[in-house]
Amino acid sequence: MNALTPGFADPVLDAQAAFRAVLEAMSRPGRVVVAGSALQAPAPLCRAAAAVLLALADADTPLWSDAGADAQAWLRFHCGAPIVAMPGDAAFVLASGAPPALAALQAGTEEQPQRGATLVLQVAALEPGRGWRLTGPGIEHEHRLAVTGAPDGFIAAWAASRTRFPRGVDVVLCAHDRLAALPRTVAIAEG
Repeated sequence: MNALTPGFADPVLDAQAAFRAVLEAMSRPGRVVVAGSALQAPAPLCRAAAAVLLALADADTPLWSDAGADAQAWLRFHCGAPIVAMPGDAAFVLASGAPPALAALQAGTEEQPQRGATLVLQVAALEPGRGWRLTGPGIEHEHRLAVTGAPDGFIAAWAASRTRFPRGVDVVLCAHDRLAALPRTVAIAEG
């Protein structure tokens, strides 16, 4: 695969569908949503992560990625996002391996918390109904989400990041063609 490998088959409708999937996931934290099932992104980029970035990233949103040169060239070609050398300089951070520390990412300011980075974190699998206990806005009581392949210490790092609210980092977990969102307002506890 190279940078000219197709992105969305129908750029307008597919981008709208991916955007709606991200909105659904963000408004209902921990809910697993399908996105990008028809995409053929370069390895190691999974379909859901590719769909999220094609729908959200653009020429005004710096991107950092550890997915390698082919994936970076493909993303640069399809969404026009400038690739930055340091994850702390990025609006979107794509982690296909071990992610950078949440504390090292842009958290926005008290006046502009929306400037916090979005971490698109690829994991091995997402499964609703068991695992982490999520609570907070958008969740009536609690929501369960099993995440296979989350980095060691993620829940502790998440708890530390939440102390900066309203500043902080939002996370979109991606596995194959599935995604689930963790807005900065959500609390996570072990199962």
